[in-house]
Amino acid sequence: MELAYRTKRTAMQKTSQSSPSRRPDNTAYKQQQLPACRVQLTASRVLLCFFATGLSCLAMGIVLLLSAKGIQEVEINYTETCADCAALRENADNFDKECSCSIPFNIPQAMQGDVYMFYKLYGFYQNLYQYVLSRSNIQLVGTDVKHTDGCDPFATLNGTPIAPCGAIANSMFNDTIILSYNFNSSEDIKVPMLNQGIAWWTDKYVKFQNPSFNDLPSAFEGTVKPPSWSQPAYELDADTPENNGFTNDAFIVWMRTAAFPTFKKLYRRLHRTQHFTEGLPAGSYSLHITYNFPVTKFHGEKSVVLSTLTWSGGSSLFLGLAYTVTGAVTWLAFFSMMAVYVTMEKRI
Repeated sequence: MELAYRTKRTAMQKTSQSSPSRRPDNTAYKQQQLPACRVQLTASRVLLCFFATGLSCLAMGIVLLLSAKGIQEVEINYTETCADCAALRENADNFDKECSCSIPFNIPQAMQGDVYMFYKLYGFYQNLYQYVLSRSNIQLVGTDVKHTDGCDPFATLNGTPIAPCGAIANSMFNDTIILSYNFNSSEDIKVPMLNQGIAWWTDKYVKFQNPSFNDLPSAFEGTVKPPSWSQPAYELDADTPENNGFTNDAFIVWMRTAAFPTFKKLYRRLHRTQHFTEGLPAGSYSLHITYNFPVTKFHGEKSVVLSTLTWSGGSSLFLGLAYTVTGAVTWLAFFSMMAVYVTMEKRI
């Protein structure tokens, strides 16, 4: 028996000598012997952290709420006003017929500084899983304009690739909105609006690129426009040809899908020239809308929003309220723990 034990031990020694060791290197890092700082959480330190956190959150919340309150915003809902156009255009038999409507409104107080025009949709779900995935990033980045994988049900039309393909692109908002100002109560002048510089920089110059051809019509040869579009992608903007194709700002803004069914997207920004160098003066205005985008079939609504912006963004109160509530709850926890701490200290 002793002979068998020695034989087994000799075999184990030979095996250990022949195979590499799995033991970690004898270094401070691998043996977890590096110097470390261990925080000693005393009652006073914890209370101080809660007090400072609550104070900073409350201060930030108040600043954000005051900033949001300082934003001027005017919303004009044209769902009912343009009901006749909705009944005409949203009928399949009259889909190609053009219909326009005008909506007068008043701005009681001058909107100083940069003014932005948004379109706002109610009840339009851009967060559906299949809808969000119905696009071709390979196509949109300009690598292959005929790549339509993942674009169902708007990948091809009669066997020809659609560009841009997918449900998101096909449902692009296409109402035309023109803002006019009643100058001196005698004539209406068109308010100059810019349709460029409204998309995110990373979207405009990284995620969306046109195919590398000499001219856009040649780049889109062998493809067709989405079924719901009135013109192909290379003719989206007749006034500024460089704003056509996949790099069209309005198209890029639409392709960034919204998380909630009620959302607004940037449509235009004020060009501060002529009578509008300081912003939009108070007075009478009108919206001339060419109605194209259907909403009544899914019981939705449409609005035009004119708004100023501040350093914190738009008029949403959510972020300010979130900071304020977080600060209030943190301070409530601070005073509760302080009361418990004082009571227990007295007993001791």
